[in-house]
Amino acid sequence: MVIFKDILYLNRDTLKTSLNLLFKNWKIILTGFAYMLINIILAILINSLFVGVLRIIGGLIFALAMASLISNYLYLLQNIIRTEKFTLEDFKYGFTALLRKVYGVLIIGWIANLLYNMVLSPLLGSMGSMISIIIPLGIFILLNPLPESIYLKFYDPWSTIVYAFEFIKENWLEWFVPNIVFIFILYFLIGDMQLNLFRISFAYSMNFSIYSILIYIIGQIVFSFVMIYRGVLFDKLSTSTRRKRIFMRDLYK
Repeated sequence: MVIFKDILYLNRDTLKTSLNLLFKNWKIILTGFAYMLINIILAILINSLFVGVLRIIGGLIFALAMASLISNYLYLLQNIIRTEKFTLEDFKYGFTALLRKVYGVLIIGWIANLLYNMVLSPLLGSMGSMISIIIPLGIFILLNPLPESIYLKFYDPWSTIVYAFEFIKENWLEWFVPNIVFIFILYFLIGDMQLNLFRISFAYSMNFSIYSILIYIIGQIVFSFVMIYRGVLFDKLSTSTRRKRIFMRDLYK
C-alpha cells in the first residue's frame, strides 16, 4: 500500500511539474520539425556527394550528424529540467554539448552489435534469429533511462550505461508505471512500437495531408511532454529513495 501511495504522489508531482515546464518551453515542440529538415538535407547531400566506395565515409558523417542531433535535443532537455528554460544559444551550443558522450555510447552499442553478429550469432545457429528479437527488447527495458542518464548524470559513456542499468534495478516499478502508459499512447499515435532509446522525432512517412500534418503536430506535443516527464521523474528518483520521499511528505503535512 505504501509503495502505490508513493507512486501516486510521485507521479502527481511529476505531472504538475512537467506540464508547467512544457508550457514554459513550448518551443521544444518545434525542434522535431527542425531535426526532420536537417535530416532530409543531410540525406540528400550525403547521397549526392558520397557515392561508390565513398559511401562508407558518408555513413560515418551521417552517424556523427545524428549523434549531434541527439546531443542537441538532450542538452535542451537538460536545460529545461535544470533551469526550467532553454535559449537560442543553448540550441546552437547543443549540437556539440553532449556529442562526445552520445557518440561514445553509440560506439559501445555498435561494437557490442558487431561482436554479436561476428562471434555469438554464428555459434547460436538457428536460435540466433530469436535472440536477435529478444536482445533489442531487453536493451530497451534494462537501459530504458539511458537518455536521461546521459544528460542528467556526469559519467563517462560506459559508466553512464552501467548507471542506467543500476537505476532500473532500483526503480523499475516507479519508472515503468508511467512509461508503459506513454509507450501505448505513442504506439496509438504512430502505429509502431519503437525500441530506439535515442528517437528524437517521429520517423513515419508524411503525405502532407491535413490529417497527417495534424497527427504529426499532436505527436510532437505528446512526445515533448513524455520526454520532459521522463526527465523530471528520473531526476526525482535518482536523487531520493522511497523512504526519503515518504518521510519528506509526512514531515510537511
